[in-house]
Amino acid sequence: MNILDNIIAYKKEEIEVRKLLVPEEALKQSSLFSRTCLSLKKVLEEEKTTGIIAEFKRKSPSKGNINQTAAIKKVVTDYAAYGASALSILTDHHFFGGSSEDMVIAREIDIPILRKDFIIDPYQVIATKAMGADVLLLIASCLSKTTLKELAAYAKELGLEVLLEIHTEKELEYINDDIDLVGVNNRNLKSFEVDINHSISLGNMIPQGKIRIAESGINSVEMIHTFRQHGYKGFLIGEMFMKEKDPGLAFRNFVAGIKQ
Repeated sequence: MNILDNIIAYKKEEIEVRKLLVPEEALKQSSLFSRTCLSLKKVLEEEKTTGIIAEFKRKSPSKGNINQTAAIKKVVTDYAAYGASALSILTDHHFFGGSSEDMVIAREIDIPILRKDFIIDPYQVIATKAMGADVLLLIASCLSKTTLKELAAYAKELGLEVLLEIHTEKELEYINDDIDLVGVNNRNLKSFEVDINHSISLGNMIPQGKIRIAESGINSVEMIHTFRQHGYKGFLIGEMFMKEKDPGLAFRNFVAGIKQ
């Protein structure tokens, strides 16, 4: 089994346990479940935004521990203060060191928030809304086309926006009317190898009207400029900031470079 297969196998077991601990109806009683979601799509369509979706991530299967000491409240507050268009919060605990509590803390910030996890079940869609997220991530390589379509439709029904993550040309077939944003992941989730050219080569194939987001491996201002020239409006970046002692300061310095 590759890394992605291992994650999905573990996730299936985890979901069944969570359903017993916190039933769907309990999630729907959450104070955050009824809130109106913020629109990431609208933010990224603004001309003066940085376009950066700044991620809080403690570890990953490919890199191991990235930053185990950073305080989430300080980091996300700094991200927002220095110009992040949105936040991305890892909620998977076993592989990425995240939690739903991280999302609740981040929700104190009044900008769009993406829940970053491996969503494979309608229960997780409800949980995403209950955590206070605004955007749901659906990864094409984790799902059948039918299941992804059903999950996307349910997310829209609950008021969430949907970010579809793709990695190959064939996965363009997963795009449907309920998809608001399309992210091209430069990291192959089966091998975790990074190829930055993926975003550029697939970008022109994404239908007009779908906001394009470049994901993974972005580590320079020059890359941001290149992606923008190819029609990208969003840039999901986490590790480059999180590997530093002060992620917020690293983010501020990066944004200053973009504005030069």
